[in-house]
Amino acid sequence: MRILGGRLQPLMAAVDTALSEHTLHAIITGVPSLLRHPVWPATDPDQGNGQGVVLVPGFGVGEYSLALTASWLRARGYKPIGARIGFNVGCTTTLVDRIVQRMTEHADATGGPIVLIGQSRGGWLARLATVRRPELVRGLVMLGSPVLDPLGANPSVVKLARSLARLSTYGVPGLLDQDCFEGDCYRESAEALTIPLPSSIPAVAVYSRLDRIAPWKLCRDPYARCVEVRSSHTGMAFDPEVYTALEPRLRRWARNHDTAKAVVPELPRQRVS
Repeated sequence: MRILGGRLQPLMAAVDTALSEHTLHAIITGVPSLLRHPVWPATDPDQGNGQGVVLVPGFGVGEYSLALTASWLRARGYKPIGARIGFNVGCTTTLVDRIVQRMTEHADATGGPIVLIGQSRGGWLARLATVRRPELVRGLVMLGSPVLDPLGANPSVVKLARSLARLSTYGVPGLLDQDCFEGDCYRESAEALTIPLPSSIPAVAVYSRLDRIAPWKLCRDPYARCVEVRSSHTGMAFDPEVYTALEPRLRRWARNHDTAKAVVPELPRQRVS
């Protein structure tokens, strides 16, 4: 029985993690709490002052995962749009290119630098985009993003990502490939994540010790203001504590929207994988 118990223990741990971090579970438990919380109703519909926001979802989920975030922002006068990166399972370089393109378009449309809000993998992709085109960014928010070591996430998630990479070797398009884990792509992206964020760009890294996907210590970006909440990984987009922490910061960033300078010509591109 001890042998059987020893074999079952990792399986039970994986099941426990899956149940606690499943997106559906986060929605069922988190959304009602958020909608009842005082942070949800908009008291000032002009707070956002037309500030543009680009939302970057996490690995394996689409933009629907940040739909409530978009509604919350829109009710306050911000102008949120999605990053259009699908389910965020593609090559890092390709996804950062798409994010930068959306940043450029939205900055032009809203008349100034935009705010980036990314969850999980979306957060560190947003950081890479910020380093590449800092003149397009007013502020950066990373929710449960293991910026210090993306491959240090929960082993089950990394295993799934590696499985997708193997599928790419059979010609399945739009997925990570092996180079993202052990080649130049991995090395260059890991190096880019160590580049300091410009001091002119305020950044917030939200982390939780209850996170079962991204170890909290890996989410504490040394160049951002680190904010601790009590939330699951997938539940951060539905957690009132997250919105309570972000609201005053976003308000400050939006105040400067009218005085933001026009987008400058694109700087020479740095290759970020």
